[in-house]
Amino acid sequence: MNTTLLPSRLIGYARVSSVGQSLEAQLDQLKAAGCEAIFQEKVSGARDDRKQLALMLKSLRAGDLVMVTRTDRLARSIFQMFRIVSDIVKAGANFRDLSQPLADTTNSSGRMYLAILAGFAEVEREMIATRTAEGRARSRKTMGRRPKLTPAQRAEALARKADGEPNTAIALSYNVSHMTIQRLKPR
Repeated sequence: MNTTLLPSRLIGYARVSSVGQSLEAQLDQLKAAGCEAIFQEKVSGARDDRKQLALMLKSLRAGDLVMVTRTDRLARSIFQMFRIVSDIVKAGANFRDLSQPLADTTNSSGRMYLAILAGFAEVEREMIATRTAEGRARSRKTMGRRPKLTPAQRAEALARKADGEPNTAIALSYNVSHMTIQRLKPR
């Protein structure tokens, strides 16, 4: 006697990134796996505002099983994957990747695999935050126009200006406009 509970619904999710790509192979695999409903879209996986994904997540009921042909059809990063699978599990449903037997929340091995993914997602999130902070720091240093005069030229021009030399004469010697010299102020 088999006591394994069957899922209430088998739901597929298929996605390709561009209009030129075809969903047919994914749809065939999901239909062969028994999916009753298949949410499909042609949109980049990097986008968080995927309409069909959102509709699928809203439609989930306890006991449903969401299937994809490959994890990269669902998410672009470990963090994004973990977030989506967490939403599926919170709805009382399960997740299965047809190409990756470990990515299956219907068994303890699959849940352990996803727990490990959660750890990777946390590391990825921290790495992204670090890289973003470093990028912001670098951009702060290089923002704005580059000075037309080096610090040494600036100091020399200020000294010449203080000695009464005309701005136009100073500007000609550095190949800048007289306004550049006129705007110079001691720091």
